[in-house]
Amino acid sequence: MPALRPAPPLSKVTVPDAWRDGPSGPAAVDPQWWRAFGDPALTALVEAALAHNTSVLAAVARVDQARALVTVADSAALPAVNAVLGAASARAPAGAGLVNSRSLQPELQASWELDLFGRLRDQSRAASLQYQASQAERDGVALSVAAGTAQAYVGLLALDAQLQITKGTAASRAEALRLASDQARVGYTSQLQLTQAQNENETVLQAIPELELAIRRQENALRVLTGELPGAVLRERRFQDLPVLPAPASIPSSLLARRPDIAQGQLLLAASDANLALRRADFLPHVTISAKFGSLFTNGRDYDPVTLWTLGGSVLAPVFSAGRLTAQVDAATAQRDQAAFAYRGVVLTAFSEVENALAGVTRLQTQMEHAQKRRDILTRTLDFAKDRYQAGYASYLEVLDAQRNLYQVELNAVTLRQNQVNNMVALYRVLGGGWNAGAQ
Repeated sequence: MPALRPAPPLSKVTVPDAWRDGPSGPAAVDPQWWRAFGDPALTALVEAALAHNTSVLAAVARVDQARALVTVADSAALPAVNAVLGAASARAPAGAGLVNSRSLQPELQASWELDLFGRLRDQSRAASLQYQASQAERDGVALSVAAGTAQAYVGLLALDAQLQITKGTAASRAEALRLASDQARVGYTSQLQLTQAQNENETVLQAIPELELAIRRQENALRVLTGELPGAVLRERRFQDLPVLPAPASIPSSLLARRPDIAQGQLLLAASDANLALRRADFLPHVTISAKFGSLFTNGRDYDPVTLWTLGGSVLAPVFSAGRLTAQVDAATAQRDQAAFAYRGVVLTAFSEVENALAGVTRLQTQMEHAQKRRDILTRTLDFAKDRYQAGYASYLEVLDAQRNLYQVELNAVTLRQNQVNNMVALYRVLGGGWNAGAQ
């Protein structure tokens, strides 16, 4: 039997003592964290997605499949009983003539493999671990769908806010264009200033159907996430009313127990170890006990049933397999190593995702503060430009430039706040979303 090779040293992961950014502490994420937004429409969408999303339903079906395979594996350790019914009719020479004979033979056959070396136990354990891994995968899919639905809804509200800003800007520019046209007609402003005002107005008008199209597509994508046909999506709150959720305090070591994808990787690694033990057990003898019990009925009306039975056992021990068994162990070892490296990859990705989300909390807030200051400054700049233009100290081009800059910074502020909210949703997701292995 080949020696058992340990998992590669490079597959091990050292957990950091603290995060580079963000608070550390024992706080846990609420499993229904999306309710903290206080938006009934968002809550309804997330819960609908968890119940009807096709990816979640497929993951549930994989759990059902794994559960059935556990039953298959467990049944191998129990006796198998089969009922057999044999019937025959024959005409054959006997003595000086031909004899017709009929026979009927019902019997029960039983066989039982004794698990002397733990092969069937390892097989059952591997199936059970695969089943638990499928449960963790299902929960991971559900967590991703919940976060994706929340972010899609936030994106929809952000598009609504940008459309509202654009329509307001279009209205103000239409009024400004009307004044510019009147002044150009009497020679107070040049045709160059008028055409530039017309261009700025058309630019904003062009953005309105573009945003409306984006809203329709976002609504359809959100409906698909919830397992529904494309259509309208109800909103309960305005974008500016959505709160930025607080960052939960956690410690790096707790991440290993709070993320379903990490738990799935651990279980798959344990299952690959069980499969490796199973392949090594193939080198040991297989002991089987078998029994038959039945009756033999012959010649129709004149039969006299005879009771038949057999009881025996067999030992199957490999002697020569041309390297097949060794190759199977090598393949199982390589699969175990793949699972070990996959687990390491999942853990590294998990810590990277948390660090990225934590780094975004303060930095996005700082960006938002600067954006708000820019918006205030540009609002005053527009007022100054209008005053200078009306007093005759500046051309209308300064007003157009101030309007354009203010419009752009208002759109950017919406996008930045959307990034803030989405980053916090991502943080709740990468911290495990309140997942608990005991609640599977």
